[in-house]
Amino acid sequence: MKHRAMLLGAFAVALLSSAPKADACSRILYVGDTAGVANDSVLRIVGRSLDWKTPIPTNVYTYPAGMAKVGNEEANPVRWTSKYGAVYAVSYDGGITEGMNEKGLVINSLFCKGAVYNNESSATKPSISLAVFVGWLLDMNATTDEVVDVLRKHDFLIGGATFDGGTVSALHWGITDATGKSAIVEFDNGEVKIYEGQDIRALTNLPAYPAMTAINDYWEAIGGVHMLPGTVSSPDRFVRGSFFENHVEHTNDVAEGFPIIRSIMANVSVPYHYTVETSPEVSSTQWRSYSNIRDLTYGFEPVSNLGVFFIDLKKVDLRPGAPVRRIDVTKTYNVVGDATSLLKPHAPFKPMY
Repeated sequence: MKHRAMLLGAFAVALLSSAPKADACSRILYVGDTAGVANDSVLRIVGRSLDWKTPIPTNVYTYPAGMAKVGNEEANPVRWTSKYGAVYAVSYDGGITEGMNEKGLVINSLFCKGAVYNNESSATKPSISLAVFVGWLLDMNATTDEVVDVLRKHDFLIGGATFDGGTVSALHWGITDATGKSAIVEFDNGEVKIYEGQDIRALTNLPAYPAMTAINDYWEAIGGVHMLPGTVSSPDRFVRGSFFENHVEHTNDVAEGFPIIRSIMANVSVPYHYTVETSPEVSSTQWRSYSNIRDLTYGFEPVSNLGVFFIDLKKVDLRPGAPVRRIDVTKTYNVVGDATSLLKPHAPFKPMY
């Protein structure tokens, strides 16, 4: 009887990990060889896919330090002047989806259905829109610990416009800094839930992070060499990304490490224009990004492009007074490799408050 209960429990976990889920995105952290190597020499690349059911046009911006900004147009917004320059992926030219600052801090927003950011305790606090939330954290913090301190204080009220015909921007965040210190941040009925660790490898969408790691633990016990979950569901992508990152070569040679994380991200992506007849909400991958923390390069790969182009932050003027710059991704179909010179001065994007 006990054996039968264990089998039923395993079967239930397997069903959970293979059931179709909506609104896919994946974040996988590739970590190079840490054995006997100075931490600042270890290659770390955060790979990320953005998947959605309708087109989300996304351009790449660089913003200098020293810019005064506001969290929204309401009476009591969060206000700040940026300490650090950064590269942002800006969707609809109206909201920052992710980015990396000049200190190597990377923050990725992923869809997390059911996230509730506020409660009575935050109702009177200064407000900030999700359109600039990631920018605020990148602008003002150099490390994961600094971001965690800000979030734990929770001295802000999160808001934000809907998009795509009324979809609520329900998100959670993966954070990694130059040392590999990582955090996963989720909001549950206005309460900030933060899960910290060194080099946290994987994040997808649902379920919440503790439940997701329990599913992954189940598959780790199976082994993965002869069987891995293969659907486009959030748990399946998490398990595959985690397994492959843990079983590939770990090298500090970017010429080898970059193809490794790129291939892992292809494995956890959803084929372009893939749909499920009974689940039309299942989302195909629109673009992938690659934040090389050690070398301060940000790679961007629209799936309709011929390859990956990247921005080298070491070559971008991010000093106070420098211009905002942008790459129009609609014009990068044939662009592969270093595209830093294609950044052109551009007006700041207009946030979708």
